[in-house]
Amino acid sequence: MGLKGYVTNIPATLMDPSEVIGSYHDLWHVEQSFRMSKTDLRARPMFARTRDAIEAHLTIVFTALAVSREVQNRTGLAVRNVTRQLRPLRSATIAINGAVQTFPPAIEDDKQAVLDALAGA
Repeated sequence: MGLKGYVTNIPATLMDPSEVIGSYHDLWHVEQSFRMSKTDLRARPMFARTRDAIEAHLTIVFTALAVSREVQNRTGLAVRNVTRQLRPLRSATIAINGAVQTFPPAIEDDKQAVLDALAGA
């Protein structure tokens, strides 16, 4: 049996100690998000020097992270899995002698279920 301690600069009058411990235990969500951002989002290091460039880069990465988390929440699947399933879906538009024909993708039931979840249907 061991003893575990938590150190914070938040006064007990602002945050109950049990809330501090609960927040610390939820930290794995943040760590998971950053692991996901490095792999699934393919976020690369950026060597920006100006504040505007740094803030723009962070905004794009965190927006992509938020979208990815929403995809996971709606589908129950990892972003990588959703990407693999939906990437092959393509439509085509062909114009011959002024006649334009559009061919939608043939969507299998399992892929349609993912699309429905993303659409909120």
